[in-house]
Amino acid sequence: MDYIRNDYDTILARKEAKEEGSYTCYLFEQGIDKILKKVGEESTEMVIAAKNGNKEETVGEICDLIYHTLVMMVDQSITIEDVEAVLRKRAEKSGNLKQFHKVDKNS
Repeated sequence: MDYIRNDYDTILARKEAKEEGSYTCYLFEQGIDKILKKVGEESTEMVIAAKNGNKEETVGEICDLIYHTLVMMVDQSITIEDVEAVLRKRAEKSGNLKQFHKVDKNS
């Protein structure tokens, strides 16, 4: 997970330093709508790659999705620690199977 932390820190630095020719800076300049569009595109591409059973392509799309999600996080001032705190709380609930509401399809 050090790679994710390093990428997050690099993205944060790019937001603050506005580096010429940086794709990350371009995303920040375009704003949240562009960033969210890329998150959606990468998510869809990941799903399609997984559906096609192409592991190498799926891994690449996962990396693209993580990167664009990190850009969104920086844009929205969401830290790695914010995410870790929620994951920690969820881990405490591990093993608790949710009860799903059953729908009577005959009515």
